[in-house]
Amino acid sequence: MPDYYQNHVAAITGAGSGIGRALAIHLAKMGCHVALADINAEALTQTQQLLTDYDIQVTTIILDVADREAVEGWAQKVMVDYGKVNFIFNNAGVALYSTVEGSSISEIEWLMDINFWGVVYGTKAFLPLIKNSVKQSKGSTVTENGHIINISSLFGLTAQPSQSAYNASKFAVRGFSESLRQELDIQRCGVSATCIHPGGIKTNIANSARGNESIRDLGMGTSAKAISSFNKLLKFDANEAAWVILQATAADQKRCLIGNDAKVIDVVQRIFPTHYATILYSAVKLSRKFSPKYQSKS
Repeated sequence: MPDYYQNHVAAITGAGSGIGRALAIHLAKMGCHVALADINAEALTQTQQLLTDYDIQVTTIILDVADREAVEGWAQKVMVDYGKVNFIFNNAGVALYSTVEGSSISEIEWLMDINFWGVVYGTKAFLPLIKNSVKQSKGSTVTENGHIINISSLFGLTAQPSQSAYNASKFAVRGFSESLRQELDIQRCGVSATCIHPGGIKTNIANSARGNESIRDLGMGTSAKAISSFNKLLKFDANEAAWVILQATAADQKRCLIGNDAKVIDVVQRIFPTHYATILYSAVKLSRKFSPKYQSKS
């Protein structure tokens, strides 16, 4: 796998933490130059400092992926800084917990601008540059690889109560990416696309999520204790998740499921496309009933 990335250039959004930071570290170890973007300046600096021991070029930029002109400007800057670009990891994302009725239009727009339009802007800005980088290398001693990697979610496979906006964004990323993949396959341009569906990954997304009290109508809590309980469900290590993503990209997989939860829920959804919610809810209730914590309270 290192041969696929060595001496290439990867652009990564959301590189300040979680999967984005882990991608940067793994790529650096394989000799891949990285252009890092994040809206959090402090977190981005911390990621950059973790890469100082590697013999690669690293650039950083404070970036709001919801700003189309800023994303386009960043793509052009990457070309100036590196002379080429091979991979774009559209990884930045946010979360919102609310009922459909309880969410404001501005809240939904905020999430969609980052989770969906950020992916669209990143793809549109970098795709022609990646294509050209691959095209220019043909006939030389080393052929450049090219790939678009878009991060969807387990919630891009199944819908969940309180996650309507998030579901909408991640389902949209899935459809957008799968259509893009088909187009690139037909064009045979040397560039491909992979859609990533992580399950419960240990990141800061729950801690930074926006939300409101409307989910109390669903029997859900919004307190720090509730967020802490949700974080306990995020068991898959971000470093391992990043490695799985890089393997899937190098293997040119169309879709990549990360974690047993994503794989199991995907199977349930395929078998019971209209009843998966009831089955999954029953499974959760049953697991709680037989958990040691539940039994100790009985």
